[in-house]
Amino acid sequence: MPELPEVERATALIRSVACGKVIVRVETSEDTIVYTGTDHTEFAKELTGRSVVDAARYGKVFYIKLDGEGRAPVLHFGMTGMLQVKGQLPTYYRKTPKTASSDWPPRFMKAFILHLKNEATGGISELAFLDARRLGRIRLCASPLTEPPISTLGFDPILSMPVLTDFQTAVLRRSCPIKALLLDQSFSAGVGNWVADEILYHAGVHPERRCNTLAPFEVQKLHEQTQYVCKTAVAVNADDTKFPENWLFKHRWGKGKKKHTLLLPSGEPATIKWVTVGGRTSAYVAELQQVTGGINESEDPPSVNQSDSDSDLTPLEEEEEITIVAIKAKRTRKNVVTATPSKRVTKRSKFF
Repeated sequence: MPELPEVERATALIRSVACGKVIVRVETSEDTIVYTGTDHTEFAKELTGRSVVDAARYGKVFYIKLDGEGRAPVLHFGMTGMLQVKGQLPTYYRKTPKTASSDWPPRFMKAFILHLKNEATGGISELAFLDARRLGRIRLCASPLTEPPISTLGFDPILSMPVLTDFQTAVLRRSCPIKALLLDQSFSAGVGNWVADEILYHAGVHPERRCNTLAPFEVQKLHEQTQYVCKTAVAVNADDTKFPENWLFKHRWGKGKKKHTLLLPSGEPATIKWVTVGGRTSAYVAELQQVTGGINESEDPPSVNQSDSDSDLTPLEEEEEITIVAIKAKRTRKNVVTATPSKRVTKRSKFF
């Protein structure tokens, strides 16, 4: 799904296409799932006639600042959401497929199209929100930064990264796997699956390591790499062809079915392996990321207590929740015990 770098790219696209223009018309599609706390007609009425002042992002959530009185549209892509400008291909997560089309209106326009007028030239631009699987969310907020969903989020690695001492305290008080913590949006907003794996790879930390077993130098590396990965990806507008060649992102896809060229510092081929942590498939380099280590390496890692604070649990995306339920139903006939989604999934699904 689109993560912090991809959402930052979408925000930049809105600025380039819409800033300074008037929304003269809003085409909407009725959808009681995507629209949250409002409906498509109210959404269109709230935006029509107002000028776009700016666009901003926090975590994986972005919003459009409009002039005058009224609420601002607050948007979340979900698993498959994206933006498209008329006359251009949509901004896909990772590479654009060969089947991508610039046809208009877009095939998967499940939410809205903004008709934007340049007052100086009279020209009209059109910007659409696409969502093939309808897992995105659209709402209206009077104060986006102080209302849900943004008010429920943790720090943003670019906008509000905590100092090392605060970061260390927040990490070491948890007993969950570090990958699960990084994915928890109430901890680090905007960090998704590939970003978390990239952070852990550069920090040399295994995704299953328990937070409270990490040594101070490992926490410091995590702090540094969280900022490094996000800032580097944003600097190239989330264009993965411009990511450094030594990034795990360049080699992680296919789960071993495709050859990769990732090398260790020694020059030897790296061994990429996969494990499921926090409901997500995690890629890691076996030679560099060991599951043991840290201050409690001689002890068995503590189990995650389901009665712990919500912040110790990781919300699953809707698609993953559905997948887990399907797998559970399939395996029940084989007497295999599978984990059930935590209560936190239901709680956070209200926001996203």
